[in-house]
Amino acid sequence: MFDFDFFPQVGHHFNQDPLLFLIKVAQRTLLSSVARPEIEEDDLPYEEEIIRNPYSVKCWMRYIEFKQNGVKSVLNMIYERALKELPGSYKLWYNYLRERRKQVKGKCITEPAYEEINNCHERALVFMHKMPRIWLDYCQFLVAQCKITRSRRTFDRALRALPVTQHPRIWPLYLRFARNLPLPETAIRVYRRYLKLSPENAEEYIDYLRSCSKLDEAAVRLAAVVNDESFVSKEGKSNYQLWHELCDLISQNPDKVNSLNVGAIIRGGLTRFTDQLGKLWCSLADYYIRSGHFEKARDVYEEAILTVVTVRDFTQVFDSYAQFEESMIAAKMETTSEMGKDEEEDIDLELRLARFEQLIARRPLLLNSVLLRQNPHNVHEWHKRVKLYEGKPRQIINTYTEAVQTVDPMKATGKPSSLWVSFAKFYEENEQLDDARTIFEKATKVNYKQVDDLAGVWCEYGEMELRHENYEQALRILRKATAIPSKKAEYFDVSEPVQNRVYKSLKVWSMLADLEESMGTFQSTKAVYDRIIDLRIATPQIIINYAMFLEEHNYFEESFKAYERGIALFRWPNVYDIWNTYLTKFIDRYGGKKLERARDLFEQALDGCPAKFAKTIYLLYAKLEEEFGLARHAMAVYERATQAVDNTERHHMFNIYIKRAAEIYGVTYTRAIYQKAIEVLPDEHSRDMCLRFADMESKLGEIDRGRAIYSYCSQICDPRMTATFWQTWKEFEIRHGNEDTIREMLRIKRSVQATYNTQVNFMSSQMMKATTNATGTISDLAPGQMGLDDMKLLEQQAQLLAAEAEQDKPKLKEKILFVRSDTSHSELAELAKQANPDEIDIDDEDEDGDEDQAVSNEQCYRTFT
Repeated sequence: MFDFDFFPQVGHHFNQDPLLFLIKVAQRTLLSSVARPEIEEDDLPYEEEIIRNPYSVKCWMRYIEFKQNGVKSVLNMIYERALKELPGSYKLWYNYLRERRKQVKGKCITEPAYEEINNCHERALVFMHKMPRIWLDYCQFLVAQCKITRSRRTFDRALRALPVTQHPRIWPLYLRFARNLPLPETAIRVYRRYLKLSPENAEEYIDYLRSCSKLDEAAVRLAAVVNDESFVSKEGKSNYQLWHELCDLISQNPDKVNSLNVGAIIRGGLTRFTDQLGKLWCSLADYYIRSGHFEKARDVYEEAILTVVTVRDFTQVFDSYAQFEESMIAAKMETTSEMGKDEEEDIDLELRLARFEQLIARRPLLLNSVLLRQNPHNVHEWHKRVKLYEGKPRQIINTYTEAVQTVDPMKATGKPSSLWVSFAKFYEENEQLDDARTIFEKATKVNYKQVDDLAGVWCEYGEMELRHENYEQALRILRKATAIPSKKAEYFDVSEPVQNRVYKSLKVWSMLADLEESMGTFQSTKAVYDRIIDLRIATPQIIINYAMFLEEHNYFEESFKAYERGIALFRWPNVYDIWNTYLTKFIDRYGGKKLERARDLFEQALDGCPAKFAKTIYLLYAKLEEEFGLARHAMAVYERATQAVDNTERHHMFNIYIKRAAEIYGVTYTRAIYQKAIEVLPDEHSRDMCLRFADMESKLGEIDRGRAIYSYCSQICDPRMTATFWQTWKEFEIRHGNEDTIREMLRIKRSVQATYNTQVNFMSSQMMKATTNATGTISDLAPGQMGLDDMKLLEQQAQLLAAEAEQDKPKLKEKILFVRSDTSHSELAELAKQANPDEIDIDDEDEDGDEDQAVSNEQCYRTFT
């Protein structure tokens, strides 16, 4: 209620119009307050608006914004007036508190203004206790004032006042405040409360505990994290990395970690993380070393090097073990030097040195043990282990015994039979033959994976008896090995044991055959070879050996039958060696006595013979016909050979054919051979044949024939690639021709060159050459004109070549003159001696005419030269 004694002039208006009464009161109030410094005349509109709308936040905010740059006390008074009217306005409280904090920014925290602002925050929290922003600002403000207890209690009040969903906004600030406190116990208690809400942030707590040296609590928390299978590291660490951190923590700080059983934890990790055994064993030993339990550490190292299964883990453990022993020796030497010489100390030091030397000496054996634990069926490693025990017979015997008992032949890496053989040889070297025989007998009863292993044991058994000159015993052993078992089995039938399949082992049979040849009778040896052939396990070499054995005992027909049996067993190309040896031996034995039989053998050998192997047999056949048969038969064989041999050997075969034909029938007989060779051989070999053919004709004085051959061969000789041919023809024409024949040769040369130029490949190469040599290339032309210019260029070249060929045509003369060949009379006489003796001599009747012709040819040649 208003006191109307202060407004006597307007009091009678209240009952008539209350609104008009309030306006009049406000005007009087404003007019009366003009003299006060906090209210100015410019504030009157805002005051009037506030009077009209005292509960409007916008009106108060406009007034506050207007007074923003004014006196702070006036601004604060306006805020207070506004909050008195609107105590539940978050906007007013937030701006007011922010304004008050700005006003004390930079001032000393001991000034009373700070406490006034704290009280303002407390008053605000009466209404704004559900607003996390107000709590955060208040807490930060208190932390800045270094009020530890009040700040902690305020954080706790905030957590109690706010719902759980808003707690993540408070905890980061609270934890940062707790971490910066010089009292770790306070932070630990805060973190424990925090982890009840957010257990996934345990790593942050563990890091803090490490930083403040609370390692026991850190180890306990880290162990809990490792054992929690559902825990997911926010730092991206795997369970093994966390476990490794735990091992490092507990092993490196044994005096600070008392709440955990370190040995049980690390040994649990050994069963869990089998791929990191080396690090875990070293951690366990390190724990005992730091604890001062050196003997326990040594026991841990010994246990580790005897249980690890990888070379990497062994290397880690062994290096750590050696380093530990070195440090112990160094420490002992240092204490001995300080305390003086003492007999007990010296003995202790020598004991430590001996222990260290023994450790180093044991390393190869320990490493071998690691590899055998990794794969106990590794035969090679067992042999290496025996070598490590060299000079220690008892250990060697124990090693061999353990090896043959451990290695499973079906899983073995290497040949398990070599262990048995080496074991037996060890006894043999020590002159204990009975023990060696016992080992071999046991070895023959082992079910090996491959038949070859058992065969090797039988052969080694027999060789041992041979080394000690027990020949009869060796024969009995091998006969026993090759005896047919009660149940026959195929050689590759893996379902049957190897003892039932070894009777088909060629290795054992071959050794038995060698022994029978050396120490047995003819009949026993022949029976062995026959048995090998009957079992169908013979090789071409076995067949040849059998035949040679029969031949040595003068059973020639029996040896030929052995060849025949081998030929029936094998196919090409395996039968090649048998045929080659058989035919050679047959010719050496009978020569020409059984020529028809020999021919039948050759025909049988050549029937189905691959071209790759035909050359040798054909040459042997032709040699037989030359020495014991007919020359024409030999020529027929050579003729067949040129068609049957491989293409790569056909040229060589023609050369042999020509040579033999020339020696038997004379050079004139080779003309047909040359012609056929030129027809069937490829160009490079045909070119060579043409040159040889033309040279032969020129030596025989057949100049026209030679020129015709050169002319024929020129069609396959590109002048750019075969300059040698054209040079040879040119020299031929200079010696035997005249001006017209040389012109004809040059015309043919240009014609052939033009022919090759019209081919696509030569056209492209010439075009490229022209474009690179010319000043302006084709590529400089417009893209659309490129093809037309290329065609024009080719047409011009073709026209020029045609014009040159037309000019070079020889002019017809009344008489074409030739020059006599310069072949000497001695060469012709020699060739005449090799001529066919059946050839009929016809005397030349026009000798005088030829002499006149020769004179005119010589004059023409002089004119040309």
